[in-house]
Amino acid sequence: MAHQLARRIGVAAIGIPATIGLIYLGGWTLVAGLAVIGVLGAFELYRLAARQGVRALVAPGCIGAALIPAAAWLALPAGYALAPRWFAFLLALWLMGVMAAAVATRGPNHGPTAGVGVTVLGAVYAGGLPAFLLLLRHPAPPPAAMAGTALACFPLVLTWICDTLAMAGGALIGGPKLAPVLSPAKTWAGAVTGTLGALLAAIGYGRWVLAPLGVPLSLAILLASGAAVATLGQLGDVAESLFKREAGVKDSGALFPGHGGVLDRLDSLYWAVPAVALVVSAGGGL
Repeated sequence: MAHQLARRIGVAAIGIPATIGLIYLGGWTLVAGLAVIGVLGAFELYRLAARQGVRALVAPGCIGAALIPAAAWLALPAGYALAPRWFAFLLALWLMGVMAAAVATRGPNHGPTAGVGVTVLGAVYAGGLPAFLLLLRHPAPPPAAMAGTALACFPLVLTWICDTLAMAGGALIGGPKLAPVLSPAKTWAGAVTGTLGALLAAIGYGRWVLAPLGVPLSLAILLASGAAVATLGQLGDVAESLFKREAGVKDSGALFPGHGGVLDRLDSLYWAVPAVALVVSAGGGL
């Protein structure tokens, strides 16, 4: 147990500064990081599907997972502000490429429909959802690097606090299970403590981090962001458990010692990052 905790702390001690540094650099550096994460996450999802006999078209799927962050950067005003039609063309070409790969490598008795479906899911889920981090890091008009970094780290901090307090609340209080079949360790008490933590953290982060850096978000946006992270982030965690339960595995991978794979580490963030980007955008903060 102590060895497992030490490995977790070691990974966090390296991963957290590296993540903040990557976000601070932004631009194509952040795009490259998101592309790597997207490819690794998609590959893990394809391996989970393969355990159930569904064979993804791995190469086209990984290409799609890497291209989505690049396309998002090209579309942003801070990037190249290309017209949306070019991304519609790119999406169409990629989908046709996936279908062409299925035609070339799969017969009618080798699950081409399921293979194409899980290929698209992996690329969009693992490559597309985290790409919303670019919108938070590079809003319009472009803020200073520290301000953009703080805004992009907003959903990450809320998710970490929500997950930590949910785990602590569940362990200390116990009670009825939140999703006994998919995630037996999660409780309703933990969900409540995680939600309260996310709401309070959102207010504090907005007042003491974002506002001094010139990113003043209203109390309504802060509370809505905290509620979105608490609700959707925890749902993302349970959703990833659904994939793992179906595949009959505990972890999606072993990339991070003591933490599992990319899907295990980003399960809540896959949902939390787009949710916060949507809330902040709807409130006029982007």
